[in-house]
Amino acid sequence: MNKLGTALAVAGALFVSHIGHSTAADAATLADVKARGTLKCGVSQGLQGFSAKDDKGEWKGFDVDLCRAVAAAVLGDPAKVEYVPLSAEARFPALKKGDIDLLSRNSTWTLSREADLGLMFAGVSYYDGQGFMVPAAKNVNGALELGGFEVCTQAGTTSALNVTDYFKQNRMEFQLVELPNVEELTKAYDAGKCDALTTDVSQLYALRLKLSKPADHIVLPDVISKEPLGPVVRQGDDQWLNVVKWTLYAMLNAEELGVSSQTLDQALKSEKPDVKRLVGTEGAYGEQLGLTKDFAALIVKNVGNYGEVFEANIGTGSKLGIPRGINQLWSAGGIQYAPPIR
Repeated sequence: MNKLGTALAVAGALFVSHIGHSTAADAATLADVKARGTLKCGVSQGLQGFSAKDDKGEWKGFDVDLCRAVAAAVLGDPAKVEYVPLSAEARFPALKKGDIDLLSRNSTWTLSREADLGLMFAGVSYYDGQGFMVPAAKNVNGALELGGFEVCTQAGTTSALNVTDYFKQNRMEFQLVELPNVEELTKAYDAGKCDALTTDVSQLYALRLKLSKPADHIVLPDVISKEPLGPVVRQGDDQWLNVVKWTLYAMLNAEELGVSSQTLDQALKSEKPDVKRLVGTEGAYGEQLGLTKDFAALIVKNVGNYGEVFEANIGTGSKLGIPRGINQLWSAGGIQYAPPIR
């Protein structure tokens, strides 16, 4: 081999070596979860309907079910999850340090959280917005009547910035009271230490259930911000990002196609091309993600489709009673939309 041939061979070997190392790095989290046999999932410290322990000490909720769905897709078992309860301030550092594999904790997707913190949101699992809760006795009908109020919110969230912007924009005075966690926030409001409580509307419904007299408090109709909530992973691990992203998308596509935990058996026999691609009887889409062909079927069988998870945990038939609203599928008047599996 001449000098040119030798140089090209060395360069080729280095290129292949570099590609191999990149692939290994990109697949790190998925490989770690499979080797460990459990998914480490960061959740809230107790938010009814989203992530909280029930009377038996088991984690339940909308965000919990996303953890379970990822475990079903990766490990074939939704029970193989280690839940790590995290405060708002601790959630992102814990993810970045590698203490958890996935954060599924009512977190708002923002530019700075991706660009500055080095994280990636894997989609929007719940479209939310910030609102206010007040005692019904105050006879307040809207947020523009809150001038001069003491307003409680949780530290380490986007809520403080949003409410400050809102009052400034509307030239209203107010006093902001920031509490370190949800428990302290709820206690302070329930004790009358502030006139109003502000956070995401979904969280307001959950926190109202913890008050001594829930019926004595109302959630105002005003929404003052966009709060797209979703699962979060670390940057630099594209394969894991895709696994989490397509877990959520599989649940949305399943609902749109009418594939539920109750109809999965029929779906596995379906001749419809889009259903066959979803459940894995046609194509190798799961294998392209590093999963099995039937990853979406495993999710639906063990956890349910998006609509089932929504209704069971936070929908109108649950204790929270939140209307589906804009979280309805695009085909039913909402804005929830998933790319196709094909």
